[in-house]
Parts: sequence; C-alpha cells; structure tokens
Amino acid sequence: MNTVKIAAISLIVAGILGLAYGNFSYTKETQQARIGPLELTVKEQQTVNIPVWAGVAAILAGALLLLAPKNS
Repeated sequence: MNTVKIAAISLIVAGILGLAYGNFSYTKETQQARIGPLELTVKEQQTVNIPVWAGVAAILAGALLLLAPKNS
C-alpha cells in the first residue's frame, strides 16, 4: 500500500469520526501559584467542536485521493 492510499484512508476515517462525534474534550492542567514547596494547579476541561464542513471536506479529499489517476 503506498502513502497516498494510506493518507486517503486516514482522511476518510477522520472525516467519518468527525461527523459521528462532533466534538472532543481534553483536560488542560495549569500551574496557578507556587509558594515554596506548595503548588496550586488547576485542571480545566476544554471542548473542541468539529464543524460538519470539516468532516465532509476530509471525506471528499480522501475520496479524491483514492480516485485520482496514477502517474506511473
């Protein structure tokens, strides 16, 4: 399998996952204060929304890469 096919399949899978889930969350830890040996940290949950157009664009780009003629 060549790299173009791998990239195309990866784009299609990423687009499908983006459409299926719509967003993802992650936890960001920040250091607020440090006084001697004491340290105050805050864990903040961030959510990233994935636009529908981005998922559709990834699927279309992957399909175009798969269907593109080979120049060999």
